Amino acid sequence: MELVDYSSSIVSVIPPLLALTLAMITRKVLLSLSIGIIVGAVMLTAGNPLNAVIYIKNSVLSLVYGEEGINRNNVSIIIFLLMLGALTSLLSASGSNQAFAVWAQRHIKGRRGAKLLTACLVFFTFIDDYFHSLAVGAIARPVTDKFKVSRAKLAYILDSTAAPMCVLMPISSWGAYIMTLVAGLLATHAIADYSPMGAFVAMSSMNYYALFALFTVFFVAYFSFDIGSMAKHERKAIEAVDKEVNTVDDNNQGSVSGLIIPIIVLIISTVAMMMYTGYEALAENGQGFSVLGAFENTTVGISLVFGSLTSFAVASLFIINRISPENYIKAILLGFKSMSGAITILFFAWTINTIVGDVNTGKYLASLVSGNMMTQLLPALLFVLAIVMAFSTGTSWGTFGIMLPIAAAMAANAEPSLMLPCLSAVMAGAVCGDHCSPVSDTTILSSTGAQCNHIDHVTTQLPYAIVVAVASFVGFICLGFTSSATLGFVTTAVVLAVLLFIFRSRQSNLG
Repeated sequence: MELVDYSSSIVSVIPPLLALTLAMITRKVLLSLSIGIIVGAVMLTAGNPLNAVIYIKNSVLSLVYGEEGINRNNVSIIIFLLMLGALTSLLSASGSNQAFAVWAQRHIKGRRGAKLLTACLVFFTFIDDYFHSLAVGAIARPVTDKFKVSRAKLAYILDSTAAPMCVLMPISSWGAYIMTLVAGLLATHAIADYSPMGAFVAMSSMNYYALFALFTVFFVAYFSFDIGSMAKHERKAIEAVDKEVNTVDDNNQGSVSGLIIPIIVLIISTVAMMMYTGYEALAENGQGFSVLGAFENTTVGISLVFGSLTSFAVASLFIINRISPENYIKAILLGFKSMSGAITILFFAWTINTIVGDVNTGKYLASLVSGNMMTQLLPALLFVLAIVMAFSTGTSWGTFGIMLPIAAAMAANAEPSLMLPCLSAVMAGAVCGDHCSPVSDTTILSSTGAQCNHIDHVTTQLPYAIVVAVASFVGFICLGFTSSATLGFVTTAVVLAVLLFIFRSRQSNLG
């Protein structure tokens, strides 16, 4: 089927823009995505309704089975979601979640401690953003619930620690992917001053959005800094919990080890399988083993499935003698059901992402950064464009794939010394746009991990993302004019501090 090419037309932004706008207005994600999908399909097929239906059918089928066979990555993510839902349900049925919450009540001092615990867990789960959002959500949710932390705040902490940490760490699925792209770009433009690893480290030091998004999470957690609709959700959470009888059943058969051990097994087995699949890929290419090489060539989907299955088996051992077979099966089915909403949204998001790719929204947006402009403004402009692209497409990885080569080519032709700052700006913008987008996988999975209404998560996280984005934009302007990563960092820090002080003062004045 021949599709209409919109790569040079502003019309290409209609499907994602329509879906995103409707989602914000109606708060009905599936309806909004459906309209965006239908409009995009009709556009691509030149208004032929029959061809549009066929196109949508083929697009949906390709999510699980395409010309090359089973779509292993998507299928693996679905299986991982189902198994994590089952694991969470078993932990709840065994009383382990409640036992951990009781332990937390005795050892964690108040709401601040619960939020900081959640934020700090990213230092153990940074290997993958999907893994972090769902695994930490399962661990932290009973604790934050006990200490009157809203689900919206939990979702914000999960989301704003997941991608920012993953994009900064070389030993992560994100780091490996980016280094693969950067290695090709360095070779293409004959840049021998940096190795891929050296370039990645330098780029991470200039990824102002990721660095300060992490800082802001800890600032928000420590000072209970609530802006926008987050304040409303926090007040509701406190009032709702105050009305409950916050008691503990001392006869509960659950144990803290029943939660901690399956989660540790989940982390270790996932990392081990990531190393193994990476090793296999290196061996097939005749390369020797290295940790970074393994992460660069790993198969994340299979690793997540293996880790979740192993963890599920361990969790089953803790509960199998304390629950009837009927209740065991019931708990598993309830776990599967709890993930049905997330899986449905993911299918719709994946479908509209396919349409966004086919209407060439990314190519059109990339074409906007061209012509006469001040070279020094290039990092800041690329930062904004990457935000818009990631927000529209819902994928930071897709934005990396499209924008990093474009940024490298533009820097090579305009000012080679700005190569790494431009690449850093794209990385930062992609993460920011991903944070703000309702159709982002990580946004969806963070709201799922927190069991928070999806649009509530999007609207409460947006003000924080915008504040950090504004500070980062000024930092990239400074970086472009001075070529100093340190001055750019300091500028971002100062601007962010001023903005946080302003909002903090307004919060205090409002009581």
